Amino acid sequence: MQFSVIQDSGGMGQLNPVQRPSTVPLMPFLDLGAQRKRLGNRIDEAIARVLDHGQFVMGPEVSRLEKRLSEHCGSRNVVGCSSGTDALLLALMALKVEPGDAVLIPSFTFVATAEVVALLGAKPVFIDVEQHSFCLDEDSIMAGVATARNLSLRPVGIIAVDLFGQPADYASIEQLAADLDLWLICDSAQSYGSTYQGRKTGTFGNVTTTSFYPSKPLGCYGDGGALFTNDDELAETIRSVLAHGTGKDKYDNVRIGINGRLDTMQAAILLEKLEVFDEEIEMRNAIAERYSEAFESIASVNAPRTRANATSTWAQYTLRLDGVDRDAFCRRLRDQGIPTAIYYPRPLHRQTAYLDFPAAGNGLPVSETLCQSVVSLPLHAYLERDAQDRIMAAVRQAAS
Repeated sequence: MQFSVIQDSGGMGQLNPVQRPSTVPLMPFLDLGAQRKRLGNRIDEAIARVLDHGQFVMGPEVSRLEKRLSEHCGSRNVVGCSSGTDALLLALMALKVEPGDAVLIPSFTFVATAEVVALLGAKPVFIDVEQHSFCLDEDSIMAGVATARNLSLRPVGIIAVDLFGQPADYASIEQLAADLDLWLICDSAQSYGSTYQGRKTGTFGNVTTTSFYPSKPLGCYGDGGALFTNDDELAETIRSVLAHGTGKDKYDNVRIGINGRLDTMQAAILLEKLEVFDEEIEMRNAIAERYSEAFESIASVNAPRTRANATSTWAQYTLRLDGVDRDAFCRRLRDQGIPTAIYYPRPLHRQTAYLDFPAAGNGLPVSETLCQSVVSLPLHAYLERDAQDRIMAAVRQAAS
C-alpha cells in the first residue's frame, strides 16, 4: 500500500492553483510512503497488537505515548486528544474562556486558531506577525490588548502559533503575557520537536498544543493531537473535559466537556514514528540548509532563516517572493514537475466568517503582505538529493 500526500487540508494550506496542466509528472509535495517503507512491518505489527487486545478507545498505547512524549520534550503532563483543533478547544475550555473574553491570535495562520475561540462565544482579536519569522509580533500584542479594552472586552490570553516549524520568540512573549496578566497557549502544531533557548516545544506557556495530522512532522494516519503542561491541576481539568466533563466516573459529569479522546490505533502508530522522529528532524534541517544556501543570492527570493537561539522542524519551507509574479513562478515550477503550495492565501481577519471580529491597531500589514507573497516548496525527510537539486534549479530559473 502506498501513502502519498501532496495537499494538506488539516491546518496548513492549499496547493497553488495552476491555469494549465504540466506535461511533466509532479513529484509528491509530501511522501509518506518513503517513511512507511523505512518503518517496515513495525506499523503493521503495532496496529495488529491493538486489533488483538481490542481496547480501541483509551487503550494502553495512549498512556504509553503520553509518557514517551513527556520524556521526549520534558513536559510534566501530556494529554493525548482527538486532533490539533480539539487540543486548542480543550485548552480554552480548561482555562474557562467565556463570552466577553478576548483572545489575541495571529491573523496569518490556519482558521482553527480563530474558530475555537469563536465557538466558545469569546472574541478572537487578530494581531500581526513578524516579517521574517512569520510568528507573533510582540508590539502587536500590546495593540491587541488596547483594541480589546476599547471594545469593552476582557483580554484574557494569547495563542502564539509556531509557524512552519519555528518557535515564536517565547522569551519576550512569556514575559509580556505575565506582565499583562494573560495566559499563554503555544500552538506547536507545526513545530513539535523544535527548540528555543535550549527548551523543547511543549514546555512553554501555560499549555502547549500540537497536531498529529498525517502531514505534520510527527503525524499519525488520521486525526490526533496532544496537550502539554507543567500545571498538574490544568492537566487534570483537560483530562476531564476531553471525556465529557467526567469526574470520579463517566456518569459523574462535573463540568461541560466534549468527546476529545485520542484513538488507540493512532497512538500505536505514533509510538513507532516517534522512534525515528529526531533523526527525521535532522534530515529536514539538512535539506532546508541546502535550500537556504542555494537561494541566498537570489535578490527576489527571501529564504527563511531560523532564529540563532532556536531550531526548526521545517514543517514547511516557505519563501517570500519580492517583486515576482507568484502565479507565474508556481506555473514555471509545475511545468518542471514541482508542486507548490500557498500557506496562507488570505489572512483570517479577511475571511468571510471573521469579518466582524476586531483586528488590532490600524491594520495588519505584515499578514496582508505575506498572504500575497509566500510560497512553499516540497520538503520532507526522505526527499532525494536529485529531487532537491531539481527544485533548487527550478526556483533559480523561475525567480530570474
